[in-house]
Amino acid sequence: MARKAQLDTRELLLLESEVKNQGKNMVVAYVLWYFLGLFGGHRFYMGRTGSAVAQLILSLTVIGMLVTWIWWVVDAFLVHTWVKEHNTMVEHRTMDRIFHDRGRSAEYPI
Repeated sequence: MARKAQLDTRELLLLESEVKNQGKNMVVAYVLWYFLGLFGGHRFYMGRTGSAVAQLILSLTVIGMLVTWIWWVVDAFLVHTWVKEHNTMVEHRTMDRIFHDRGRSAEYPI
């Protein structure tokens, strides 16, 4: 939070834009979880491809569908954290780039 306070208005707008473009949307994640969660749709959206494929394959059998249903219920409590963590990583990466570019422009003024 202290780093964010060091940004000027233009940099804050850039940061917000990057999080909006590269970040994940909570509503989209939960809609995918609700409608396609048994098939791993929300996991594909979050970039968790390995476990998404496992859910997809498991959902093809009756026993697997039971396991996937339990997994789906547990994921209801995890999706929120995944989205927040992903967006926080995007925010930190963007701030790192802003501070790096700020240092570079001080070294080489135009």
